[in-house]
Amino acid sequence: MSQDLKELFKKERAGQKHLIKEGHEERFLKRMEHTLPKAKKPSFGLLKIAATIVILMTLGYFGVEKYAKEAIQETIVVKNTELKEQSEISLGDLSPDLKKVENYYVANINLVLSKLEMSNDNKALIDSFMQELENLDLEYTSLNQELNQMGPNDQTIAALIQNLQLRLQLLQKLKKKLNDLNTSKNEQVEITTI
Repeated sequence: MSQDLKELFKKERAGQKHLIKEGHEERFLKRMEHTLPKAKKPSFGLLKIAATIVILMTLGYFGVEKYAKEAIQETIVVKNTELKEQSEISLGDLSPDLKKVENYYVANINLVLSKLEMSNDNKALIDSFMQELENLDLEYTSLNQELNQMGPNDQTIAALIQNLQLRLQLLQKLKKKLNDLNTSKNEQVEITTI
């Protein structure tokens, strides 16, 4: 009886056939499907809805920004710096050369004013420059009155021309600051996107 147990078991297994009941495999697969969760296909419906909402919100944001910018530009009234026509003499009435100088500065001032772009970010800056421009306008009016009362003289004429030059320089300085502000804003946007 010194047979090897392993060999004995091998022989016994080889001689026996284990039969499985009919339909056993099908019942087993049904149970497996029932107990194991089914692999769900990803549903893109919710993702599509979220993407649509994001797109609509983005379009709405840019639409409101554009509308608000246009509304600000319409509501801010920039004082007209054109010289008031008077029945009295003005700088342009003294000579054709002075009229050319006056027209040159007035045209450039109005050109720069028309190209200013208003927004919520630069409103305070523009308002402060407009206040300075209004002060220069008042000074010009008083110089014009002096010209009418005292008569034309070199100092008054030079002061009137210098006032026009200061207005133009002030507006050019404003334009430069607005460009610098826009440049720094663009650089900040580029840095944040990187």
